Amino acid sequence: MQKFALLYERLLGLGLFADNPPHHPIHFADAEQSTVDYVALAHDEAYIDAFRRDAFTAPARRKLGLPWSTAIMQRTFTAVRGTMLTADLALEFGLAAHLAGGTHHAHHAEARGFCIFNDLAVTARYALRRPDVDRVLIIDCDVHQGDGTARILSEDADALTVSVHCQANYPFDKADSDYDIEVMKGCSSQTYLQLLDAYWPLLLDRHQPDLVLYDAGVDVHREDALGLLALDDGGIFRRDTHVIEACLERRIPVACVIGGGYMKDLRRLAEVHGIVHQAAFALYRRFLE
Repeated sequence: MQKFALLYERLLGLGLFADNPPHHPIHFADAEQSTVDYVALAHDEAYIDAFRRDAFTAPARRKLGLPWSTAIMQRTFTAVRGTMLTADLALEFGLAAHLAGGTHHAHHAEARGFCIFNDLAVTARYALRRPDVDRVLIIDCDVHQGDGTARILSEDADALTVSVHCQANYPFDKADSDYDIEVMKGCSSQTYLQLLDAYWPLLLDRHQPDLVLYDAGVDVHREDALGLLALDDGGIFRRDTHVIEACLERRIPVACVIGGGYMKDLRRLAEVHGIVHQAAFALYRRFLE
């Protein structure tokens, strides 16, 4: 949990938000805790209640991989609302980036892989309630497949899922996203970017979404403890820039979440998580300011 505070400190230290006048589009926005009604857009209410009461079974706790605490419960509900807020701000300003989010392994009634509620699935269905959103495209570049997102949204014709993940990595019972782009173990920045740059124009032009939810997981980094890929800082910056830029060139609003990252040095991890915010900052200045 420390990485979220360290990411905030990192962004303050970079000075990206300094000296902005009141109501400037480049600012920090605080999220409240989400309500059960919103979380229930993607999750079973009995499952939500069991989490709130710390009533998971022993097997369910093992699949989650986290101990229950009041702090984790509060953070979980707040992170979901944060992704929803990020989507609202992206639709208002064209681009927004969350300091958390990307819990894509959570299923409709089951926690998995450190993920309790699937903020991407909740937010996709939340956004589709708006009169200005008819189609949402989720671009998930976390090193692990967004299996929970794919399964929750499998019957939602207007919420399309794209997962770019390491073929050899967790989860080993892969789901069927609308598009699965599998990357081989040890893939370098150059090979990764060449692969992805062939997809973004095609997918965006084919589906013409009204909103993109972008999971900018940094567990693709060569220093990550759970990644198996070999991207460096520059490769992640170019990845994030290419995804966001492709959307903004088409005037498609983009809401970014940070996704997974598992470096042992938490300050270094916060530094790498901050790459998507730096890319977003530069592209906002170029396209939208």
